[in-house]
Amino acid sequence: MKKLSFFVALAGLLIPTLSVAQSVFDGTWKIDMSNVDFSKKPDVFVLQKGMYSCKTCTPPYTVKADGNDQVVKGHPYYDTVAIKVVDDHTIEETDKKAGQVVATSHSSADGDTLHFSFVDSSNTNGGPPVTGRGQATRVEKGPAGSNAISGSWRTTAIQGLSDNATVWTYKVSGDEITMTAPTGQTYTAKVNGPDAPMKGDPGVTSVSLKMIGKDTLEETDKRNDKVVSVFKLTVASDGKSAKAVAEDKLANRTTEFAVEKQ
Repeated sequence: MKKLSFFVALAGLLIPTLSVAQSVFDGTWKIDMSNVDFSKKPDVFVLQKGMYSCKTCTPPYTVKADGNDQVVKGHPYYDTVAIKVVDDHTIEETDKKAGQVVATSHSSADGDTLHFSFVDSSNTNGGPPVTGRGQATRVEKGPAGSNAISGSWRTTAIQGLSDNATVWTYKVSGDEITMTAPTGQTYTAKVNGPDAPMKGDPGVTSVSLKMIGKDTLEETDKRNDKVVSVFKLTVASDGKSAKAVAEDKLANRTTEFAVEKQ
């Protein structure tokens, strides 16, 4: 009874705090792509002797680099990958799911810089694809004799990222928050409540929310009960800006960025 009484008392203290704190999250938020601290963990690729390996993909895979569809397993957004070697420093990649193209990308290494561009509809639910381009800096060279895109690369910039990848909306109602995104993902979850279903995302099946202090909302995403990512949004005192931290638990990557209320 003593333990139960403690939690009842704690809940009584939290309820008014949550109702006030949640209101600062209500509205539409957008990532400031000019203020992003990308993960320091590099991507690792090797293209050699007709084989392409993505060693830091989750899970990693190795396929023939012959331009044809190759089956890969364990990826919720695609099930085949085709790698076309354009020349000794450039490749094109086409990802498909159930036979349909869901993403294409072009990558070219110029010395210690990797330039890439992409069109990705793997998680847009039939809407416009996510598009963008960017650069990565070489951290380590690939094996001797391998294609120039081989090696370890750390992303340093992404430009022209389409708005549907940078915007989302929270609607607060009592102790519940509904999140909607232009790409079709949505959930309604109780703060400090049980897991709630995520809709429109093949890589995330459930979401839970909790408050940390008065100004930080933490979202934990799961795929079949396994935590895949954690997202924290801390709203500034002006209520118009925020700092976000996104942790990819599968790839062990952390990205931090600024967010502005629209």
